[in-house]
Amino acid sequence: MQISINHFKHRLLAGEQLIGIWMSSVSPLLAEMLSLVGYDWMLFDSEHAPVEVSGIMPLLQAAAAGKTSSVVRPAWNDKVLIKRHLDQGAQTLLIPFVESADEAQAAVRAMRYPPAGIRGVAGSTRASRFGLAADYLHRAEEELCLLVQIETGTAMEQLEEIAAVSGVDGVFIGPSDLAASLGHLGNPAHPDVQEVLQNAVARLKATGKPAGILATNQADAQRYLDWGYGFVAASVDTGLLMNAAKGLLANLQKGGA
Repeated sequence: MQISINHFKHRLLAGEQLIGIWMSSVSPLLAEMLSLVGYDWMLFDSEHAPVEVSGIMPLLQAAAAGKTSSVVRPAWNDKVLIKRHLDQGAQTLLIPFVESADEAQAAVRAMRYPPAGIRGVAGSTRASRFGLAADYLHRAEEELCLLVQIETGTAMEQLEEIAAVSGVDGVFIGPSDLAASLGHLGNPAHPDVQEVLQNAVARLKATGKPAGILATNQADAQRYLDWGYGFVAASVDTGLLMNAAKGLLANLQKGGA
């Protein structure tokens, strides 16, 4: 039995634009449902969502029902958290709050087995198909994808240095935290922030590394795609549900007035 192919990684590095959805809910049912819609990728978030490492595995299992690729955001750039997510079958990780090339390099090393890295070796894990993928230890790196998240002004100043780290496959820009760092808390739509976001994708294109970003509505998602972002989360699942629920209630209340 062979190791699983990371379609997200291969398509991203081939230059395709990939449209995703951000999962803040922790429901395997919703993960399975949305995996069937047709998004290119979906992210499971253990940084801000109320889910621990062990709670990610049921989401990965549920999402395997569809063809949508799974991405996991660990709570922090931590070698133990990275190891645990990899062992339970995550192939693409988005590492939050990377501010320097050294921090990006630490994430690369945590993703790789010795001698190239420091990832601990385990035999019968979900990642190795419980030991049935005999080639896993020697080929895992081929199918693992590392995305690093830039979300502060400090990190933005070092964007090219971070992107240049070997083993970093893509750079994701976090608009909300970046806006806060730039003095516009709660307002990523501020023109100053949007200018930085547009410049960032141009700078990343010059390095050859794909750029990613999170949008919360269709207009923002389309603008980011038009700017050249390679992987865009078009919305957040909880936001979609809340907006639909509020809209339905408001329409019914108007009709009954």
